[in-house]
Amino acid sequence: MRKQNTNAFTVLYYAWIILFVILPVLLLLFESFKNINGQFTLGNYRSFFESGTYLRMTFNSVFFAIVVTLITLLISYPMAFIMSRLKHAQFWLLLVILPTWVNLLLKAYAFIGLFAKQGTVNDFLTFIGIGPQQLMFTNTAFITVAAYIEIPFMIMPIFNSLVEIDQSLINAARDLGATQAQTMRKVVIPLSMNGVRAGIQAVFIPTLSLFMITRLIGGNRVITLGTAIEEHFLVTQNWGMGATIGIVLIVAMVITMYLTRDRKQGGK
Repeated sequence: MRKQNTNAFTVLYYAWIILFVILPVLLLLFESFKNINGQFTLGNYRSFFESGTYLRMTFNSVFFAIVVTLITLLISYPMAFIMSRLKHAQFWLLLVILPTWVNLLLKAYAFIGLFAKQGTVNDFLTFIGIGPQQLMFTNTAFITVAAYIEIPFMIMPIFNSLVEIDQSLINAARDLGATQAQTMRKVVIPLSMNGVRAGIQAVFIPTLSLFMITRLIGGNRVITLGTAIEEHFLVTQNWGMGATIGIVLIVAMVITMYLTRDRKQGGK
């Protein structure tokens, strides 16, 4: 009976993967070989790789994704480490997770209220004598909002990997004469790298394809591949070119997952 249940769950799992992962990607790939008139062509890929505009968008997407990932990692690792050592660690983790329950659009509009010309941040800058600044529609505003949104997804896997570290290994390192800094560098960080890799994947990959934040916070000054996909599907109706950019993004995501994989398991 148990074996039958296991087989049933396995069938459902593979059915889900085929219907909602493999088939959509195949449809996207099929659509990428069509021009705006529905004719099969390789012109979309030729246009993408020969166009300075698309290559610049690709560079912008990768650059912003790297910057956001680095910022979230620098903030999240110390935060996750401190949280893992607190008495009620799971409660503090819940507080970190809570913002992810709020709709992304609502959070974007909240930041618009903060960064607007008459917003809270400019009111404070005026109060201290600096005066109002152009905060909206800048790279800094986009990176700040993107990093805020992605931080919980970096903290969670790092926190889990830190909590799972056997405390006896840390005690053994200290008993053998290792300083706190040496213990951190030689024991804690290496043992938490699986969480770091998972966090990088969870932040870098979604940031590559952001489009709502680029529109609302970055305006037309921040152009990424996600913005281009939205433009082609909803405005120009050139679904073939939009699908081509989507395939490029999928390839970039696969490369990211390969580079951040667990090399020990990969070697086995």
